[in-house]
Amino acid sequence: MKELVLYIVKALVDEPEKAEVKEVAGERATIIEIKVAEPDRGKIIGKEGRIIKAIRTLVNSSSAKLDKRATVEIVE
Repeated sequence: MKELVLYIVKALVDEPEKAEVKEVAGERATIIEIKVAEPDRGKIIGKEGRIIKAIRTLVNSSSAKLDKRATVEIVE
């Protein structure tokens, strides 16, 4: 899951070397944290949040196949 999100994020931003994706496993769910450079944060969110919503949809559907829960957050 982490690799999928990292691949998508690096394709969207101008500074892919500064993009980081961290996976934090909890008891019930996994949290995927995205950290990018300040100017690239808007590119990850998109107009009206459409891009981050699409990333969350992909993560939710792929985690559902594994019978797990995952959420995506953008970290400053």
